[in-house]
Amino acid sequence: MSRKPRILFVEDEKNIREVVKLNLELEDYEVVALDNGPDAIKRVQEEVFHLIILDVMLPEMDGFEICETIRVRGYDIPILFLTAKDSSEDRVKGLKKGADDYLTKPFNLEELLLRVKNLLKRSFTEGSELADNIQNFRFGNNEIDFVTFKAKGASGEFDLTKKEVALLKLLIEREGEAVSRNDILRIVWGYDVFPSTRTIDNFILNFRKHFEEDPKNPTHFLSIRSVGYKFIA
Repeated sequence: MSRKPRILFVEDEKNIREVVKLNLELEDYEVVALDNGPDAIKRVQEEVFHLIILDVMLPEMDGFEICETIRVRGYDIPILFLTAKDSSEDRVKGLKKGADDYLTKPFNLEELLLRVKNLLKRSFTEGSELADNIQNFRFGNNEIDFVTFKAKGASGEFDLTKKEVALLKLLIEREGEAVSRNDILRIVWGYDVFPSTRTIDNFILNFRKHFEEDPKNPTHFLSIRSVGYKFIA
C-alpha cells in the first residue's frame, strides 16, 4: 500500500489555493483544500492528516483560532502558517498557539515545498512505528502474549487480531497518557486506511469485555472525553 502524505490546506484566496494545491499534488501529496475554519476542524476530526497549512486571515475563524482549537482537542499534527503579516509579534503569537512553522506571503514556492517536506518528516517518523520489544505483558489478572497473539483475561483465553495487538501496544507504551483518536488512526492504521472513530470505540469496548472485571466501570481502558483513551495497568 502507498504511504502518500495527506495535507489539509486552508486558504480563502482561490488563486493561491489552486496553485499551491496543484504544486503539492505534483510532489505526490494528497491535498484537501478548504476555504474556511469550521470545515477544516470538522475534517481534522473525521480524517487523518500529516500536515496542516493554514492561512492566518480567514473568514469566520482566523488561522490562530483554528490552530488553537486543533491543539486543545489533542491533535499533534504539524501546522504551517501562511500570512501576509511579517511582524515578530504575529510569529510569536502563532507559535504560542501551537504552530510549527511560519511563512510570509508572498512566498517562494520552492521554499514552501521545502518546509512542507521537513515538517512531513516529523509526521512520518514520530510515533509512526510501534516498538517491537514488548513480547509479554501482564496487568491485574490479565496477560497478553504479543508473539503468539493470545491473551488471558476476565473472559478467559482468546486470540487477538493484528490490529488489536497494535492498539494494545500503543496504549501500553503510553501508559498513563491520553492517546488521541487521531494518533491511534495514524499509528495503528498506518496512514493508508481511515476508519471512523467509531471503529476505535468498538475496539476499546472489546478490550473492556475481555480484560475488565466490570466492563461498565473500567479501571484499565479509560475514555478521555473529546480526546481519546488512556491505559492504566
